[in-house]
Amino acid sequence: WHMAAGSSAFGVADWRKQVFSTPTSLQVVIDGMIFNLHEFNAAPNDIAAIVALYETYGFRSMLERVNGDFAIALYDTTRNKLFLGRDRFGIKPLYYTVTPEFFAFSSQPRMLCCLPGVGADPNHQFIALCAGSHYRVFDNDPDASPYAKVAQLPAAHMLEVSSEGVTKTCYWTLEEMPDFTDSEPKLAQHYRDLLRDSVALRLRRAEKPAFTLSGGMDSSSVLGCSVLETGRQQHAFSTVYTDKTYDEGDDIKPMLTAHSAQWHPVQVDNPDVLGIVQRMIEVHDEPVATATWLSHFLLCEQAAKQGFRSLFGGLGGDELNAGEYEYFFYHFADLQQAGANGRLDHEITLWARYHDHPLYKKNHAVAFEALRRLIDPHIPGRCRPDRVRLERYRNALNRDFFDLSGFEPVMDHPFSSYLKNRTFQDMTRETIPCCLRAEDRQCTAFGLDNFVPFFDYRLVEFMFRVPGSMKIREGITKRLLREAMRGILPEETRTRIKKTGWNAPAHLWFSGKGLDAVRDLVRSQRFKERGIYNVPEVCRLIEEHEHIVTSGIARENHMMFLWQLVNMELWLEHLPAGEG
Repeated sequence: WHMAAGSSAFGVADWRKQVFSTPTSLQVVIDGMIFNLHEFNAAPNDIAAIVALYETYGFRSMLERVNGDFAIALYDTTRNKLFLGRDRFGIKPLYYTVTPEFFAFSSQPRMLCCLPGVGADPNHQFIALCAGSHYRVFDNDPDASPYAKVAQLPAAHMLEVSSEGVTKTCYWTLEEMPDFTDSEPKLAQHYRDLLRDSVALRLRRAEKPAFTLSGGMDSSSVLGCSVLETGRQQHAFSTVYTDKTYDEGDDIKPMLTAHSAQWHPVQVDNPDVLGIVQRMIEVHDEPVATATWLSHFLLCEQAAKQGFRSLFGGLGGDELNAGEYEYFFYHFADLQQAGANGRLDHEITLWARYHDHPLYKKNHAVAFEALRRLIDPHIPGRCRPDRVRLERYRNALNRDFFDLSGFEPVMDHPFSSYLKNRTFQDMTRETIPCCLRAEDRQCTAFGLDNFVPFFDYRLVEFMFRVPGSMKIREGITKRLLREAMRGILPEETRTRIKKTGWNAPAHLWFSGKGLDAVRDLVRSQRFKERGIYNVPEVCRLIEEHEHIVTSGIARENHMMFLWQLVNMELWLEHLPAGEG
């Protein structure tokens, strides 16, 4: 195996004006951008900065010095070495394949699947997890892709490819550090400064920006900081629904007067789910994790049609600020581990008072049952997988195809805090990878640059040193962010305790004609012949879902399972003949 300038080729196919390196000994290309360009001796562009840093420090040190969202490829013809690098959080994707004849890489798998000897054979375990488990485990293996012969370069990693082989190295990670001991007001000011600077750096690179806006703190904080930085209101896009289960229209309104030059509500009520999912799969090259991304797909389409070229959002805010409801359990675990039983009892009481739900009950018994299942009391900080969630639909999967009871997800625990480890798990193996991938695919498809200011590595490192009591206290989440946004956000937004979350009413999408379309898929001969599902159990779940939705009884429906089933089947149909 050998590599030479005459047999290598770099290329980028998107809407951006491309800048390649000029030195004859280096070929460099970047998907994405660098935000701290101003720190590198007035480098005229990203490529020039990469070249200068590489020539001075080497590839790894170059990656450690840049702040950006990127996939970088650098071929040094003098040393006959190829280097690949991916940003710290995997905001930009990067895939590769190795055969006896060649090494190839791409921002999406489809190009690699077309190469001889690679093909589009699906990853067997990925199919099983996507078909019968929970979306949180789709990315438990950060090296894998949905395709058997295509690998993914994990976030914060680099590859060195030479005649001696392929070497993978992690160049950055979060490490255990002491919690800050500064006062809450001082830390809130620091947080505010970091978020403002993160937004400002990205605004410098953004062309014709628009902002996604929900009723929560995260997207509102990004929009608020942008208005503060630019001195002008911005355009905001939101998905809204007639069904009030997940509609946040009323919660969004307080932000509009002072922060939005124009609000663009995108109404999503009765979409052609199968038709839109087919379009999405053509963009994604894989099943799409959750129904929320259908709404985001339509939002991106509208933003592009109206002439915007960049989209800012609040992704990552829930993880860094312990905003998801399940983070309460891990905060409780930290209190229990510390022997703070009085505070633990007080926090559970207020959690139940503020967040009880007819379907998802909140009380002491529920809290302690969750602690029993989800944490290891013998190893401080070690979280356990939620097997109830992972195996809820195990009977819908054909046992001969895959036995979910034998799947053991990797649960990293680099910290002594349960809450920090849960956050780390979400950012590296669960909620964040599939969300970042969906945002990148959909923004790219519509000619939009995607900006996620909460994923500035300086801000992330800061938040992993913030004490848990400054994230959750008195039954209220995101305490430090709320303090940091004092004077920037309307008080109604800043102090709202109730969390709707950015979700979609897919329970209604999978009813009536929408559910009939799913029935047609399941009854098809091709569906049965795949051997993935236990078809009678799938049919039972469909009928049960219909009963729950039409009767209005207080039971959890099966919309997430049905969404995954539709995506799986349409993806397999989309693959080349013989490989689905």
